[in-house]
Amino acid sequence: MIVRERPSGLRMFWLLRGSVLPRILPTLLVNIVVATLVTITHGALFEFKITLTAIPFSLIGLPIAIFLGFRNNAAYDRFWEGRKLWGELVLRSRNLARQCLSFIHDQQPATADRGLSDVRVRMIMRMIAFAHALRHLLREITNQNELKQFLRESEWREMQVSTNKPDFLMRKMGLDLQSSLKEGRLDSNLAVAIDNTLCALTAAAASCERIRNTPIPFSYTLLLHRTAYLYCFLLPFGLVDSIGFMTPFVVAIVAYTFFGLDALGDEIEEPFGIETNDLPLDALCRAIEIDLREALQDKHIPPPLVLLNYRMT
Repeated sequence: MIVRERPSGLRMFWLLRGSVLPRILPTLLVNIVVATLVTITHGALFEFKITLTAIPFSLIGLPIAIFLGFRNNAAYDRFWEGRKLWGELVLRSRNLARQCLSFIHDQQPATADRGLSDVRVRMIMRMIAFAHALRHLLREITNQNELKQFLRESEWREMQVSTNKPDFLMRKMGLDLQSSLKEGRLDSNLAVAIDNTLCALTAAAASCERIRNTPIPFSYTLLLHRTAYLYCFLLPFGLVDSIGFMTPFVVAIVAYTFFGLDALGDEIEEPFGIETNDLPLDALCRAIEIDLREALQDKHIPPPLVLLNYRMT
């Protein structure tokens, strides 16, 4: 995700970090070259004059712009829902840490020094592992070694054969909650509150999986791609007779707008990826880890992630 103040003046026109221009530049340059050739030949192709007016482009341009707007709104809805779900994960993780520390009885305070043998510490550290495991699942990261520090060795080995590691960790949370009830360390009414938190975490994770596994219908995206490309590459033939040498400049502006909106919709449609404008899942997981380690009075708290060239991963 790009995080920076809005630049002022002419600086806005020279920014590349966070812009879709690098992504559409090859297609845009080809479009400009075609427009330049059409201008030089005055719309003739092998001595055959291709006669088009601006009327059909006026008729089709507005619907294309509207459809691109609808698609980008749908893509942004997915992006914003993903951000809300991860905000819910941050909130619920803090609640879980507070509930474990406050509701589960023990003569000794729950600190990181007690290790994973303490059920309270184990559940809070497992919550950190849950956040990282969900990030790995959404980004299809296969290396899970960073989770090992948050789990017991037996649990770590058992998790390796699970296809859905976040769900596996939530089941382990339920078993620890059950054992605390059986041991009389947790009141049944308070156990319901913790279980509700676990249910909310599971629901948020499942909703993230839904977004990840259900893209915008491909046929709709393909229709917009084709229509926008045909429009921009045929546009020079409709403008050359009326505006002459200014055709490549006008085509460049229109093509930049249409290609840019199309590319931006593609980018934010999958909000959990690693592209420039995707959600900063690394930073969100680090924030959860910092909060929960602080709750355990851990001495080894990692620093927050910092922006690198205005980008947060």
